[in-house]
Amino acid sequence: MASPATDPVAAPPAPGPPGPARSRAGRIVPPLAAAGAVGLASLALHLRDPHVSGSWGFCPFHAMTGLWCPGCGSLRAVNDLTHGDLPAAASSNLVLVLALPLVAAIWLAWLRRSWTGAPRRTTGVPTALVWLVVVPVLVFSVARNLPFGAWLAP
Repeated sequence: MASPATDPVAAPPAPGPPGPARSRAGRIVPPLAAAGAVGLASLALHLRDPHVSGSWGFCPFHAMTGLWCPGCGSLRAVNDLTHGDLPAAASSNLVLVLALPLVAAIWLAWLRRSWTGAPRRTTGVPTALVWLVVVPVLVFSVARNLPFGAWLAP
């Protein structure tokens, strides 16, 4: 029986030179694949109208509680955006419509970083940014379920 020091299965791999750098084409595949997936989902929502009750199923949170979650109306909002109807999209889910520029900026930064080969930041998300996102979404979630915020409900 081999000892742990001589067992090739238990021995850690020997350090070696770093692997070859990924090409630009290899680096941009993930952001482009994400954009393609979003595009396909948007096309599906354009072709099958979520305004028809039950066409895409039901929100489990709304079905169990009768309350609107922050995501309720998002499918309708995307459908409205694919038809170029920004006011209807904002009426379906205001938070989604307001978040789209931020999401687009994050995606563009990801694509730029992938294109240039710049290293990813590993410092994490700043706490202030988390609060700037979480608090408005919570306020939106509560307000759309109160009488004065009924205009925020889908």
